[in-house]
Amino acid sequence: MARVTVEDCIDKVENRFELVLLAGHRARQISQGAQITVDRDNDKNPVVALREIADETLAPGDLKEDLIHSLQKHVEVDEPEAVDAPELTDASAPAVAAEAEGDDDNIAFDRMTEEDLLAGIEGLVAPEKSDDF
Repeated sequence: MARVTVEDCIDKVENRFELVLLAGHRARQISQGAQITVDRDNDKNPVVALREIADETLAPGDLKEDLIHSLQKHVEVDEPEAVDAPELTDASAPAVAAEAEGDDDNIAFDRMTEEDLLAGIEGLVAPEKSDDF
């Protein structure tokens, strides 16, 4: 059987650069132990990859998707959306709004003076020193 040339594959994958990427990716897959879909005929992996593309035993679209997936470092996972809280009825809305407005007046923060902070720091005990460090 004659050697595969780029012209045999260019009608399957129109862009030569993309053809090189796909054939290279497929050759690496074969090197890693993937099953070949054509007879090897004592050919090296890149030639086998080109022959697979030329004989259309592999779909170029599938090979392209596999190449893209192999190059991705972060794959987004579809997570289920959070369930929204049940909506309030019209009767309970004014009471909730009144509670929310009243909460602003009752907010209190704990405040510490500088003297209290210094007294607290002085009360701390330093860790024991050891020879291990």
